[in-house]
This record gives sequence, structure tokens and C-alpha cells, in this order.
Amino acid sequence: MKDILVYTEDFRDWPAVVPYAAGLAATVDAMLTGVYVSPSPLTSMPPYDAPGVMANLIEANRELENEAFAAGDAFVAMARQSGARRAAWQVATGYLPGVLERIGQWQDLLVIERTTNASSGTAAATGHIVLTAGLPCITLPPGYDKAFSLDCIVLAWNASAQALRAIHAALPLLLHAKRVVLLQGKARPEFNINEIGWRPEFDISRYLRQHGVEFELHALAASGHDAGTALLAAAAEHDADLLVMGAWGRTRFSEWMLGGTTQHVLNHAGMPVLMRH
Repeated sequence: MKDILVYTEDFRDWPAVVPYAAGLAATVDAMLTGVYVSPSPLTSMPPYDAPGVMANLIEANRELENEAFAAGDAFVAMARQSGARRAAWQVATGYLPGVLERIGQWQDLLVIERTTNASSGTAAATGHIVLTAGLPCITLPPGYDKAFSLDCIVLAWNASAQALRAIHAALPLLLHAKRVVLLQGKARPEFNINEIGWRPEFDISRYLRQHGVEFELHALAASGHDAGTALLAAAAEHDADLLVMGAWGRTRFSEWMLGGTTQHVLNHAGMPVLMRH
């Protein structure tokens, strides 16, 4: 894990997601890149023809971009103050999920806040970002103000491909954790018409031990509609600093539909969550 990307909605008053991401970068000695994304002026155009409106929107957006670019030194200083040895700053304009998907192509991890600011579009886009970014995402609860810590990492395991991808992505963090808890849930049934036949059994316990991860094993009995509630309750019981889980979703026409457990965790988790689709 050498490159970490953190998205910030604000460059005038850094939200808690920035020092959190910097603490993470310091722990794994990674490069931290901060990004601010301003919406395209085309998305603010009124549905009627108003002389000068477009010109004013473009000028306002240009001023915002210039101010955002000027915040680069402050971001690097904040990141270094929080422990990151290397940091950089990026500014972009466009649709947030698309921009993060593009930048994420040369990153190892994305850190974002599950903000409640609906006007920014992030609250509605968080699930879309997690499912389409193409890299692991750590999402922070709105207003999360705890210092970065890896005293306890909880792993949610249901034998799915998504869960394994998430745990694989979290390996560099697991090696820094003081305590790792593996929550063994009911295997999620998977069906792929292109893979009818026998597949070798995967042993998650052996996999973790082969990678030098010592862990505690606990059963998670709930499934279906209760899985999200039970998972968060168990993570809170173990005082988790980070919950690691697979993110499940599917496309329906042109929209992404989140799985029930994924949606519940995004809506209600009180701790940072590392998700991987």
C-alpha cells in the first residue's frame, strides 16, 4: 500500500478525514494525495436560457478552482503535521464518482467521509463510489473526530469474493493492528453461469496465518436482513477501530443498487469501514 487518495469536500477548514488519512499514510509509509473536486458549471445551468448565466457560472468556478489550487501548500503542511512524510494535492472539476474512479486508477486506497451534506452529492454518491472506484475504500462516519488507530480491526467473512478482496486489500493494515477479530458469518451463496462446476475450498484462517496475521475467531450467526445490524453490533462490541468487509451491489438499468448489508453499514456504521467490491 504505497499510494493513498483522500477526498476532501473543504479546503478552507480541513475535515477530520484529512488527518485520519494522513495518520494512515504515516502508519504504512505511503504517499498521500488529497483531492478537491468542484462540480462542473454545466450541472448548475438553469433549465431556461438566461443571458450571461453560463459566463457567470464559469467565472465563479474558475475562481473556486484557483482558490483550491492555492490550498496545496496548506494540505501538504497538514499532512506532514499529522505524520505523513510525503503528500501531494490535486484539484479537478466534474462528476465526483467519475473523477475519483479516474484518479483511483493509480492509487491503492481511497479514503472518504460519509457526509450528510446532501448538496455536495457525496451522501448519495458514497455507495456508487465504493462500487465503481475500482479500489478499496475506507469510509468515515459523518463528523468522525477520533485519531487514527489500529488497535483492533474486525474482519467480516462470509466466503464471498468481495469479502476476500476486502481482506486481501487490508493485509498491510492487519500487520500493524494490535488485535484482529475474524467474524465468521454464514457463507453467502454465489451463482455464476460461467462457473458451473467444482471449485477448490478456500480456508480463510490458513490464508491469514500464511500472511503473518494472528487473529481471534468469533461466529456471527445472523444473516439476511439482520446481517448488517448484527455485524455493526459485533464490531462495536470488540471496540473496532476499523471494520473490513466486502461491498455487494449490482447494476439495474443505469443505476447501481447496493446490497442490504452494504447499504445498512454505509448508513449506520459508527467506525471507519474498509469496503471492496
